Amino acid sequence: MADKVMPGPVNEDRCIREAVCIHTKKIFDSCRDKDCVEDLRVYPCRESQEVIDRAQSVKAGTARLLWASVDVQPVNFNRGFYTVDVRYYYYITADAFVGAARPVEVSGLAVFDKRAILFGSEGSAKVFSSQMGESSPCGDGLPTAVVETVDPIILNMKLVDVCQCSHCDCPISEIPCQVREAFSDEICFGGEEHRLYVTLGQFSIIRLERDTHLLMPVYDYCMPEKECTCGDFPVEDPCEAFRQVKFPVNEFFPPNSICNGEGSHGGCGC
Repeated sequence: MADKVMPGPVNEDRCIREAVCIHTKKIFDSCRDKDCVEDLRVYPCRESQEVIDRAQSVKAGTARLLWASVDVQPVNFNRGFYTVDVRYYYYITADAFVGAARPVEVSGLAVFDKRAILFGSEGSAKVFSSQMGESSPCGDGLPTAVVETVDPIILNMKLVDVCQCSHCDCPISEIPCQVREAFSDEICFGGEEHRLYVTLGQFSIIRLERDTHLLMPVYDYCMPEKECTCGDFPVEDPCEAFRQVKFPVNEFFPPNSICNGEGSHGGCGC
């Protein structure tokens, strides 16, 4: 009896049981980028701005991605291509030094706009689904843009007098409610003496995809092999449960590298 086919690489001698048509999203085009965003203005909270106006210097803290708004529009005179405009909203923290006192943590909002042009093919069909409600279309002919990203890396931060600011900072006209809720105080957009600028390193992957039908080979139904369990030891015996726990070696001896493999001392391939 031939071995059962499991998810993963398949040998050529495996017999395909049938071909099935599935509905899924097909990626038509994608790109990855590593952006170095220089001198991005930080709009502090009102309390933080009062500290920044009295600060003599600042030290970089952390940067956290709060939200990304994505817009897709067709490119004129270039059929099948689309612009993907992404606006990233960041939560920036820093340590502000006022005189000889201990540094004060300040926080603010930074915004970065990015554009990519990708091929997304053409489609004008309107899709109706029972899950969307009666007579409610869930498609407008545009491909779906997906943006994958991680929290940025702060590369530099500086404090500048307003009179020394050489470039124009475009005002932020609209802030999503998800971003506003991350700040406990009102964000200050003007009337300051000092301005805070940050340089970020941002990794991102952008792709365009559409709903489509694909013909796929089927080997068998994918049935779970592992049984559901609450543990391999009696819950009523806490000492026995503790004996089953592996000793956390890495908590006492930090590994030299991080990898997916489980080495005897946290190393790779041990």
